[in-house]
Amino acid sequence: GRSSKRETIAVSAVALQDHIIHSHQLQDLSLADPFKSRTRNIKNISKPVNKEMVRAVVDTGLRRKSAHHKTKEDAEKEYLLDPGPLQLTLAQKLGLVEPPSLSQTAEEWVKIKERSVQHGDSTQPCAICREEFALQPQVLLSCSHVFHKACLKAFEKRTGKKSCPMCRKEQYHTTVIHDGARLFRMKCAIRIQASWRGYIVRKWYKNLRSTVPPNDSKLRKQFFEKKVQQISSRLVSSYNINLDEFFSEIDSSIAASRDAFRQWEGKEILINETDWEKIQMQAFRQEIFDCPICIMPLSPTVPPARLSSGNSSQCSRQTVLLSCSHLFHHTCLQAFEEFSLGERHICPLCRSYYQKKILKW
Repeated sequence: GRSSKRETIAVSAVALQDHIIHSHQLQDLSLADPFKSRTRNIKNISKPVNKEMVRAVVDTGLRRKSAHHKTKEDAEKEYLLDPGPLQLTLAQKLGLVEPPSLSQTAEEWVKIKERSVQHGDSTQPCAICREEFALQPQVLLSCSHVFHKACLKAFEKRTGKKSCPMCRKEQYHTTVIHDGARLFRMKCAIRIQASWRGYIVRKWYKNLRSTVPPNDSKLRKQFFEKKVQQISSRLVSSYNINLDEFFSEIDSSIAASRDAFRQWEGKEILINETDWEKIQMQAFRQEIFDCPICIMPLSPTVPPARLSSGNSSQCSRQTVLLSCSHLFHHTCLQAFEEFSLGERHICPLCRSYYQKKILKW
């Protein structure tokens, strides 16, 4: 009897020691699977290949699209992190320690979530890192407290036991929820809508201030003064402010109009010597070397480099300059005038009325 008592006491002591080690997450020293870290898993060596995990040589992209579509659909899905029952230690199997509570049912999880929503845990920052949940994954504990998934995992690793950071409840169950992400997206949408509506209202008010005059007399006076100043600035910027050039263009256009009216009325325009010199320089710039009627060289009034010593008979022919800056032989122009009809003669090239002057040298 004593030996059996000693055996039971020894087993109980070993079981309690194993339970303490397991509760502090020191599984390397646990007796549940003593040869787990030492033995080699030989079963995986000859494991058959899964065809779904093998990628084809030519990737068509169909499998990738379907997988992406599936993850997109399951992004907001809530699931349990520990759906299966927890492994019992030797002390729990012998009845020395109370076994952990069973996992909650779907109805119980709904009540736990309602309790968490009433407390507003998802609207408040995480109790571990004191930051908003934003789009990061969060977990709901069976005690209705909410934390970041990464924060809870780091807390469990740091403390070495599984207990709630808020209420210190041990052996809890967790489920992944997305209430914080939904609230964060809703808050971002509200901010975007508020900024857009504020921009629209400010734009409408600015347009209203620029178009509708105010009722106050002083503000109304300032409004119309500003309008008159804007109109005057637009008028100034719309035309050239160089008055000398503007007046010279007006004078030249008036002179051209008068010349056109005089030609139309048949009145001759008197040309002075200065104007004849300008017309002669314009004719020289055109580099006309031959008479357009007889196609023979003109007199040496045009560049003398074209003339040679054997052209003395041609140099005796006089050259006439027309008011339209064209050059002809005097005899050729007289012959053309004898064959032309009308009281006033026109230039053989530009068909305009002219006055002529015989060049002398």
